[in-house]
Amino acid sequence: MRHGYTNSTFGDGALVVKCYLGPGAAERLETERKMLRRMRGRVPVPAVQSVSDTSLTTRFVAGIHGQDLLDEGLAKEVMTACGRTLAAIHAMPAARGRVLVHGDYGPNNLIIDPMTHETAAVLDWEWAHRGEPVEDLAWCEWIIKTHHPEHEQALPYFFESYGGPVPEWPERHAAMLERCRALLAFAAGWGPEGEELWRERVAATAAFTG
Repeated sequence: MRHGYTNSTFGDGALVVKCYLGPGAAERLETERKMLRRMRGRVPVPAVQSVSDTSLTTRFVAGIHGQDLLDEGLAKEVMTACGRTLAAIHAMPAARGRVLVHGDYGPNNLIIDPMTHETAAVLDWEWAHRGEPVEDLAWCEWIIKTHHPEHEQALPYFFESYGGPVPEWPERHAAMLERCRALLAFAAGWGPEGEELWRERVAATAAFTG
C-alpha cells in the first residue's frame, strides 16, 4: 500500500478532492471535515469547499510537500516547520489535560512555502483525536526513520522547535510500535498485501534504536 492507503486524492490546480476508502471511511471523512473547520484560522489548513457522502473537496494550497523539500537540502527548515506547527496543534484546548493529536503527523502531510519555509497547510486530519503529545512526536520521528533515514540528523531541529517536553526514547519507541500495530489491524481489512506490509513495518520498528 502507498502512503495514501486510506484515500484517493486528485486535483485540478484549483480544488482537491479526497475520496475516503476502506474500513471506517465515513467516520474518517467526518473527522477530517470537523477538524478542517475547527482549525481554520488557528492552524493553516485547506479551506473546505464541499462535502459528499464519500468525499471532501478543499481549495488548492500552493506550496511543496515537506517530504519533497527534504531532498532539496532543506531538511533543517522542514523539520523546524514541523516542530513549530505541531506545537500550535498541541496548544489547541482538549479535554482532561490531553492535547489534540493529528494522528498522521510528519513532513508528508505538510505543505510548505518554498520561499519562507513556513507551513502553508497541514493535511490529512482523518485520524485526529484527543490523546498524548508523544503520539505525534513519535510518529513524525517514525516517518523520518522509515521513509527518510538519510535525514535522521535533522530530527533535533524538530524536537527543539517544538519547544515542549519531549518524552525519552523508550516512550517514543513504544508509541511508534503501538501505532504500527493499530495500522496492521486496520490493514487486515484490506487483504494480505497491506497486512504483510504492516507486519514488516512492525518488525522493522521493533528493531529501531534511539
